Amino acid sequence: MEVIPAIDLKSGRCVRLFQGDFDQETVFSDDPLAMALQWQEQGGHRLHLVDLDGAVQGAPVHLKVISAIVRALDIPVQVGGGIRDLAASDAWLEVGVDRVVIGTAAVRDPEMVQAVCRKHGSDRVVVSVDAKDGVVALQGWKESSTKTVFELAEEMAQIGVVRILYTDISRDGALTGPDFATNARLVNETSLSILASGGVASVEHIRELVPTGVEGVIVGRAIYTGAVNLSEAVSAVA
Repeated sequence: MEVIPAIDLKSGRCVRLFQGDFDQETVFSDDPLAMALQWQEQGGHRLHLVDLDGAVQGAPVHLKVISAIVRALDIPVQVGGGIRDLAASDAWLEVGVDRVVIGTAAVRDPEMVQAVCRKHGSDRVVVSVDAKDGVVALQGWKESSTKTVFELAEEMAQIGVVRILYTDISRDGALTGPDFATNARLVNETSLSILASGGVASVEHIRELVPTGVEGVIVGRAIYTGAVNLSEAVSAVA
């Protein structure tokens, strides 16, 4: 299982939000590149980058910063936040990003997601399924859809998606533990590879995710507060 450190970018800085609330922001660094190199040095399998401003605006905002990070790292990078058309996906993949993470467009424009899969290959696409009480959220978590996690997962599988990132919004940044049950159900009841996100607060939480069968886990706030030592977490699932 991959342990994947996350960097959320807002106004050029590394931040963490509480349950996606832009009014509950903690700044952890003014130097995203230095932070990215630190997580690589500590053994992160890949880097998960979120363009928070892009998620709000619906178009890439941190292209220059993220391009510099991609050039500096040896590990693969996946990027999400505001990728809502084929041009945005092309822009990220052209600067060397390994995977694009698509959220809102998966619900509103599944044909676009299918087009990215066909043009670049399904393995270059991750669909971000962000949910609260089992219902998928959109627009940087500011709106609710009418789809459940499992409805969207099945629809994505049918159009060629092979990997989703499941986040329980109520757990994001709260350090209350991952949603083990839903992650296990997604692994067992869909044909998709699953990345887990939200709530990781200890190395033990990461160990407990292994039996669920998820492909990887995104770790955010816990590595910034010191609750999780990234090197130790990577060793724990080796």
